[in-house]
Amino acid sequence: MKRFSGLFEKMACIDNIRAAHMAARKGKAHYTEVQLVDANPDFYFNKIRNLLLSGKYRTSRYVEMTKRCREKTRIIHKLPYFPDRIVHHCVVQVVSNIWDSVLIRDTYACVPGRGIHAGVQRVMAALKDADSTRHCLKMDVRQFYPSIDHDILKSIIRRKIKDQRMLAIIDEIIDSARSGVPIGNYLSQHFGNLYLSGYDHWMKEQNRCRYYFRYCDDVVVLDSDKRRLHNLRIETQRFWSTQLKLEIKNNWQVFPVNIRGIDFLGYRFFRGYTLLRKGIAVRYKRKMAAIRSGKPMPAASIVSGAASYEGWMAHANCFNLKKHQHDAAVDTRIASARWQLKEAA
Repeated sequence: MKRFSGLFEKMACIDNIRAAHMAARKGKAHYTEVQLVDANPDFYFNKIRNLLLSGKYRTSRYVEMTKRCREKTRIIHKLPYFPDRIVHHCVVQVVSNIWDSVLIRDTYACVPGRGIHAGVQRVMAALKDADSTRHCLKMDVRQFYPSIDHDILKSIIRRKIKDQRMLAIIDEIIDSARSGVPIGNYLSQHFGNLYLSGYDHWMKEQNRCRYYFRYCDDVVVLDSDKRRLHNLRIETQRFWSTQLKLEIKNNWQVFPVNIRGIDFLGYRFFRGYTLLRKGIAVRYKRKMAAIRSGKPMPAASIVSGAASYEGWMAHANCFNLKKHQHDAAVDTRIASARWQLKEAA
């Protein structure tokens, strides 16, 4: 396996730092800390470069926030924009192509050109093969990001990277958390993809799983044989515990596809049609109700909210859902909000 060197110089160059800032600031240009960098970019870029070249870069103190997402409560870790978020983007811009090259086709988190909707198309295509997709194994990792072992992650990274100064920066970011990798770090999803990449190849190449899909730590396997899926679940637990120090969450399921939908990637997949996940559909209805009510809302919130749900529904069979929510009052207010934004621009 080829290992790469000469990465640190690319990562620490001013052009890469500038590009990292432009990537990190997307959607955050109104933040005070982003505006400070924008006001004097050369000063801050050179500061980051000097920190990296001198080996003095250390991860700042994390700010912890609690976020409720569906039935889960997550601890989100936030770092300052300068220097940390920019440094993380500096690293990703240099190593992402290297790391992405080891990923299988059917993993979809944080991979350019392979987002949620690319995964949706692949699952829908798989379900057309009715004989080979009679049953579904659905499982995920118990406390995935907090359970990632630092030493195992570092050893996986070293299979592709041998540049010692680049490894020192990556190791410092990994070790900035007492255990696992922090949810909220820009690098964490990349670390998660890499951590499970060996398992992906094991499933595809050794177990010959034709219809295997992964998004972060959510795994879906389709097969004609229910017993084979149960065996794969047992073998997966053995692989995860011995190779990665991970555990299967106890909500794993094996079920017939023709009887119930597959809840994955924000959708519910059925044989021949696809619906939005119930929680997303409920949030969409609430958003449309708020717009319909005439409640004061920023024009940008109305337009972006409507566009976001339009994007979700474009990949599912949502004609009736949209028909019942998009009445004349909603359409008029969305059109008015778009006009306001156009005039303001």
